[in-house]
Amino acid sequence: MSTIDTGLTLLKSAAGRVSAANGWIGNAFKGWMPTGLYARALLIMIVPMVILQSVVAFVFMERHWNTVTRRLSAAVVQDIAALIDVYKGYPQDKDRDLIRRIAQQRLGLVVDFLPAGDMPPPGPKPFFSLLDQTLSVQLGRQIGRPFWIDTVGRSNLVEIRIQLDDAIMRVFAQRGAAYASNSEIFLFWMVGTSSILLIVAVLFLRNQIKPILRLADAAESFGKGREAPNFRPRGAREVRRAAQAFLEMKSRVERSIEQRTAMLAGVSHDLRTILTRFKLELALIGDSPELEGMRKDVDEMSMMLEDYLAFARGDSGEQAQPTDMSQALEELRSDAERHGHAATVAFQGLPVVTVKPASFKRCLANLVSNAARHGKTIAITGQRDHRYLTVTIDDDGPGIPAQMREEVFKPFLRLDNARNQDEGGTGLGLAIARDIARSHGGDITLGDSPMGGLRAAVRIPV
Repeated sequence: MSTIDTGLTLLKSAAGRVSAANGWIGNAFKGWMPTGLYARALLIMIVPMVILQSVVAFVFMERHWNTVTRRLSAAVVQDIAALIDVYKGYPQDKDRDLIRRIAQQRLGLVVDFLPAGDMPPPGPKPFFSLLDQTLSVQLGRQIGRPFWIDTVGRSNLVEIRIQLDDAIMRVFAQRGAAYASNSEIFLFWMVGTSSILLIVAVLFLRNQIKPILRLADAAESFGKGREAPNFRPRGAREVRRAAQAFLEMKSRVERSIEQRTAMLAGVSHDLRTILTRFKLELALIGDSPELEGMRKDVDEMSMMLEDYLAFARGDSGEQAQPTDMSQALEELRSDAERHGHAATVAFQGLPVVTVKPASFKRCLANLVSNAARHGKTIAITGQRDHRYLTVTIDDDGPGIPAQMREEVFKPFLRLDNARNQDEGGTGLGLAIARDIARSHGGDITLGDSPMGGLRAAVRIPV
């Protein structure tokens, strides 16, 4: 292997490790990122502002506040050092009146002399005191004598005591003369104006997010087979464009369903007319074994035609409304018992659910009739929580093999071995049921029943 090939191999290996690291970092980053658009937009606004203000505050504190405080403290210490030199150079001033007058009139300091002795014990120090640190450094650097300072006790004054040869000099200085006291005002204005801007931005952002939420609600309602009568395009241009596209798509879907329904209604009318003629002609001919078989064929054709039209028509035209599901399940149980089957019903949760009552009842009726056709005992269970309505229908029949449970939802498909084929049917019952469930935004799944047969579970959002 040449040197170039070795280098390419190393580069590919390094690129693979970098890509894996980026993927891991991306997944970890997605884990704590908010999922909502509103929260993400707020994060996009707040994070840069906080970072910018943090940088500005740090630069200000480091470059301006610290520098100004050091210079002010150094100037105060220089004045104190000058007073000490005057004290040493003019011993004839026994009462120290000259020093007091110069300090008060020229330097803005209050000077007093205490008898020689020990310094007071160190007082409590604040967690972070730039003035305390800066004064200590300047006193040690410019005067070089034992000192004691108090920057905590009196809010507007700083007390400094310096041990001289025969006395202790006590100096009171204005805090503002040694400390950049207007820095908090800068921070207050920075935080205050930023808070006001954030509040305005949040209110503006909420108004921009509302049209998107309305669009999502309208799409969800349409997916559940419900209307959104008050929905119209609002908001920014892009949101209006998306809302207009949704309305056009909704109109095209509804128009397609209406055209299909109208066409099937015409076909239904023509076929029913022909079947009615067949029935009249058979009734006029008389009775015979051959004619009886023809009558059965005509009746079966009528039933098949009704099933085909029901499958093609779906649940179009019906409006969703609050429905008592416990009562609907009880009616299904009564129908099953009238046909000689043992049936039980149980329901948990709030029973009122907004559905298309006739079509959804037909969905459940198809499942119950399918269970009754192949089993003797039926168990109907309903459960409603804050998100979904789930209805399960169990039977004790032969069941359906797992590999065929999706195939049975195809129109006109009938199983050959798993279910009883002596019963009539068009193979549209499960297809119609799933079509209705999906028009409500849900679905139907098949599984094994605790009773030994098939379990059909219908779940739709509430």
